[in-house]
Amino acid sequence: MQGNVLITGGAGFIGSRLARRFVDEGYRVTVLDSLIPQVHGDDPDTTSPLLASIRDIATVIRGTVTNADDVARAIADQDIIVHLAAETGTGQSMYEIDRYVEANVGGTAKILDALANGPHHVRRIVIASSRSIYGEGAYRTPAGELVYPSHRDDAAMAAGDFDVHQPGVDGPLELVATTEAATIHPSSVYGITKHVQESLIMTVAPTIDIEPVALRYQNVYGPGQSLKNPYTGILSIFSTLIRQGKSINIFEDGEESRDFVFIDDIVNATYLASTVPDAAARVINVGSGVATTVSEVVAALFDAFGTEVPTTISGNYRLGDIRHNYADTTLLAEVLGIESTVDFRDGVRQFVEWVLTEPVEGDNYQRSLDEMAARNLLK
Repeated sequence: MQGNVLITGGAGFIGSRLARRFVDEGYRVTVLDSLIPQVHGDDPDTTSPLLASIRDIATVIRGTVTNADDVARAIADQDIIVHLAAETGTGQSMYEIDRYVEANVGGTAKILDALANGPHHVRRIVIASSRSIYGEGAYRTPAGELVYPSHRDDAAMAAGDFDVHQPGVDGPLELVATTEAATIHPSSVYGITKHVQESLIMTVAPTIDIEPVALRYQNVYGPGQSLKNPYTGILSIFSTLIRQGKSINIFEDGEESRDFVFIDDIVNATYLASTVPDAAARVINVGSGVATTVSEVVAALFDAFGTEVPTTISGNYRLGDIRHNYADTTLLAEVLGIESTVDFRDGVRQFVEWVLTEPVEGDNYQRSLDEMAARNLLK
């Protein structure tokens, strides 16, 4: 055997695939996962295909990173830890603040506390960080200055101005790729917790002889992504609406963009970050390096499904959302040797092929929007 690997959140979308990759490479895998209903259904043993996919290849501990006993049991005899366990969803994080902080920050602290105060064999820990820690991405002014604008103004967006502005700068800002050296200024509770997670790992691990690696994931998508969790991403949300024949409400003006990265690329990067010597102590963006607008996402889905539903560009917006962000992937290539990623259109085609094999899920998306509207976070 190559060694022992613990994947927290290892029964999830990313973790279950990563577990299979480690097993294929000759590692013994342990998974610690709370198997929450929002992801795995009310009876995970019968309702979670993700859990079923790893049950026979990994040791699965049903527990939580917020419980010290569960953590102690899981980390015993591990050589590598990949810390994926986290509450996700920028919108939901703005009103379920305590739950997000407890799981994301508290859970990370529990892992490090156990490692710092007891014997261990861990030589490397990889933290799944997020592009959300950047807030808005990087921009260049007409004068050529690199800037990192702060949160957009509510009043301006209410008036239909969704662009990003920099005080004291005349003229439009040019979007550029965001490097790992960018200013950190998250615009959501989720982003704050991911920043703290990353900071804890990168600060504490070296003091207890563990090599830390932080991977700042962009927007992950692909086969196996939850179709019933309304906080999982717009490809899943829009796919469900298309299959139900319901209309799609495109927020803002449809020109907001993200860097969409296919699940296989995420798994490959995470495996390499866990095993490549040069990755030690590095912080690395994991993305495609391409900005794709929401309108382009809808067009790609319509093409892959071979059908369309009515769309409305409504001008609605969510407080805490950013306008643009896409990754500079220079370090991804230099450190991990990953120089190309799955093309977005091809990735969407693979995703849709899988979606069409799945049952049509109920529409939980509207409920999530209603929750945000009730708290004045959706305008």
